[in-house]
Amino acid sequence: HKMHYVTSEPVQATLPPHKTIIVLIDPISTSCRIAQEISKRGHHVLALWTSKYAGDSSDKRDKRSPAKYGCGGLRYKLELEEGRDWNWEDDAEGGVEGVLTIVNGVAATFGLKIVGCIAGSGWSRANTLADALAEKLGLPPRLAAAPEKNRDVRNKNTQQELLKESGLRCIRQVCGSELDGTVTEFLEAETYPVVVKPASKSDGKGASIKLCRTKKEAVDHFTHLIESAPGKIEVICQEYLRGTEIIVDNVSYNSTHKTCMVFKYDKRPANGERNVYFAMIPVESDSPEASVAIPYVRNVLDVFGVVNGPTHAECILTEDGQGPVLVELSIRPHGGDGSWSALSRALTGGYSQIEASVDAMLDPMAFEQMPNAPPSPFLAYGLQVHLISYSAGEVIAAPGFEVIKRLPSFASLSSSVGIGSNVEYTVDLLTSPGVCLLLNKDQPKLNKDLEYLRYTEEINALFVYKTRVESLARPTAATFGNAHQRIKSMEKPSLLRIFSNDRPELARQGLMKKMTTVDASKEVVVVTDPYSTGCLIVNEMISRGYNVIALWTLGFSEEMKTHTPTAAGKMKYYAEITECESLADTVQTIYKAAGNLRVVACLAGGEAGVDCADIVSERMSLRTNGTGIPNRRDKKVQQEIIRDAGMRSVRQAAGKKFEDVEAFLKSEQYPVVVKPTDSAGSDGVKLCHNFEEAKEHFNYLFEVEAVNGGFNTEVLCQEFLRGKEYVIDQVSRDGIHKTMMVWVYDKRHANNSAFVYFGMVPVDPSSMEARILIPYARGVLDALGVKNGPSHAEVILTSSGPCLVEMNVRAHGGDGNWRSLARGLTGGYSQVEVTVDSYLDKKQFSIIPNLPPTPFKSSGQEIILVSFSRGKVIATPGYDIIRKLPSFVYMETGIKIGSFVERTVDLLTGIGSVILMHSDKDILESDIAKIREIEVKNELFEYERPGAMIRAASDLNLMEVAVNTGDGF
Repeated sequence: HKMHYVTSEPVQATLPPHKTIIVLIDPISTSCRIAQEISKRGHHVLALWTSKYAGDSSDKRDKRSPAKYGCGGLRYKLELEEGRDWNWEDDAEGGVEGVLTIVNGVAATFGLKIVGCIAGSGWSRANTLADALAEKLGLPPRLAAAPEKNRDVRNKNTQQELLKESGLRCIRQVCGSELDGTVTEFLEAETYPVVVKPASKSDGKGASIKLCRTKKEAVDHFTHLIESAPGKIEVICQEYLRGTEIIVDNVSYNSTHKTCMVFKYDKRPANGERNVYFAMIPVESDSPEASVAIPYVRNVLDVFGVVNGPTHAECILTEDGQGPVLVELSIRPHGGDGSWSALSRALTGGYSQIEASVDAMLDPMAFEQMPNAPPSPFLAYGLQVHLISYSAGEVIAAPGFEVIKRLPSFASLSSSVGIGSNVEYTVDLLTSPGVCLLLNKDQPKLNKDLEYLRYTEEINALFVYKTRVESLARPTAATFGNAHQRIKSMEKPSLLRIFSNDRPELARQGLMKKMTTVDASKEVVVVTDPYSTGCLIVNEMISRGYNVIALWTLGFSEEMKTHTPTAAGKMKYYAEITECESLADTVQTIYKAAGNLRVVACLAGGEAGVDCADIVSERMSLRTNGTGIPNRRDKKVQQEIIRDAGMRSVRQAAGKKFEDVEAFLKSEQYPVVVKPTDSAGSDGVKLCHNFEEAKEHFNYLFEVEAVNGGFNTEVLCQEFLRGKEYVIDQVSRDGIHKTMMVWVYDKRHANNSAFVYFGMVPVDPSSMEARILIPYARGVLDALGVKNGPSHAEVILTSSGPCLVEMNVRAHGGDGNWRSLARGLTGGYSQVEVTVDSYLDKKQFSIIPNLPPTPFKSSGQEIILVSFSRGKVIATPGYDIIRKLPSFVYMETGIKIGSFVERTVDLLTGIGSVILMHSDKDILESDIAKIREIEVKNELFEYERPGAMIRAASDLNLMEVAVNTGDGF
């Protein structure tokens, strides 16, 4: 499914056919375009394919195909493959005579004269053969005699040695065929990073060049190159040059060098990497960069003895101001499949290195008339854009390509990405999805189109990906416990928790109370399954003098019993007991554990304990929600009850087998939500984008253990509600509901995921949203028969009004990290304290306001940290920045030194939670902006930076997918 641009007819000669033929050895990439230009001028082309490209494999056939390089109409006079049609051993006696005989035979058969012989690739063997044939054929040589015999100027080490001998600026380096003392001494003394690469092009591909950040990496890569080579090779270790990367493309004829174009690379940070190629920008010949780079490179050509043909010099204009230094001279044309050629022709008024190379070989008079350097100013404006992907996935469509092709400045688009391709986050040239040429005679219009193209990238509109099952997990403490490893297990590692120690306004205040007026020491409260925020409720009771019995329900996992917030400290229960098989035995066990103490309340300490608390409190004639509505926790039942009460509910179907929901899944608009009917928080909740995904997740839920222990017995499929997601926290006593806080989740697109949580923001109770949501949530409580205790409603505010996602008849979870924030906003109370009041202190509950104060007593919110990069953490500088913010209260994260961080696409890949609060709203907003800034700049962490594999942009092979055929240029 790769996309190609292919001309419909063979290339037609613009001149009458000449009785001439040019030999091209391995005409790939830009050399294929040179072959096309030769053919257009009426000359024939003989293609000789060396063993590197000869053969019947699909890969090698593809590399030989002109269509791969945008030359679909090109027809060679003949193609001869090494091993099939000719043989050559470059070190054998007799040398090139056998190949020469075959080439001369072809020319004689067709009555043609051989007027040129050049190598079409940078592979040294192809160049050696081309040089030898040209010499035997009496054709102009590419190179004059080398300064010393057997010194190959295509060898990178030789190049630097020749520069040093000539007095031109060169790179510090060492070269060797083994890890001897000289190499080791250089690696010990040089400042890192260093570049380690083969000395010759034939000794490795572009990916063999590695930027090594430590001596160990350098030694390992040096050894790898030596050991993986089929024969003896030399490896270079080089200083790493920092500065602007400049490309100078020349064509030479009889030692006269003419510059066809100068480019500079635009490199910036992206996707967590510091030097990502964004563009190749033409540089005018009288610019400061070109005015020093052009004469330097021409001196290099003279030192190397280049007399004829195209060359491609890669230089660095270093930051120290000492001028250019050569990285490498390729004695071949600029690569990249010649995708830049249309840009060059537009800027110069009609020529590029391709046309100039053919002129130098076949039309010396035209070459002499060609300018010494490109015009300044250019005749148009343009650049080659390297496309950047900020997302990853399997491509099913490329709408962004169609958008780009409609830009007024569009000239061409080249990409190796097609339907079915897997696109990665762009971190280097290999992960770029393609290149695009933009050209315009109006610079403001060009800039506008470039800006729009970059916007298309940033909003991930280049591609449509095959959908994946997305998690609809909501923030809980467990989410950040092992954010980048935990998927099914609730095993909780040691979390990093940082508290503010100098915020006096966080102390207990206002309506908070510590002791009751009764003798609480003679009373006991039963709390079922106390974990997460339930532990804070237990400690609040203990602080008021009450004793607490922990009643663990049957099947509750041992792991969850340890789910204790740091703020709760070590739990000190009066007793711990386990639910019995029968209700009567459970009650008897409670009385036995209580002894002489009076049992005054029984409430749930977590989602798993809700049913047990209702049953036990009803049997013991305590304050209760009772059992009049069976299965109140069942999400399906909740929706049916509120629907019967005339309230907006979710379209849904539930079942114990797939056949029960199949009809619903076939008729409902996608995506749909698939989840267990009885779950805690986000346990098993998934957004499925098609029927097959929904079926797969339905069956999966019956195979996995639920987070609280046990297995799912029924699965619910629901419509996907579109709108903002709100949380309404309330506490009730005898049917009187008091709202503790309304929150809205800040969810945005990030890293190609539509549902990334960025925070939880308090909502003013006087706002329009709150005035709609609070009565709705209270109506749900009434419909469900909830009269007592804490509740936590999750509601979507849709275009048709509020709709319940689920009602949790227990306290807001997340380890109660929000507690200090809530107290600061209200002036002294939160759902934790008021829950205790509702069961144990009628008077205190009565004076709690019906709604939180408006405006709030302070400004604050929860920030959920988002990663835009990935890697193994070696330092956490962002934590130090966050903890020093004026509004900082608390931070919790599972990411520490040694952790591996992924890009955040859901809560499982979230970094952690930060609570911010301040009396000055402007300070709060400034601190939020600072956190978001360090996230985007990837300054939360320092990562272990393994050596980066380096490949020059000019080495890329890209397939033409679109060309603007207009006549604007």
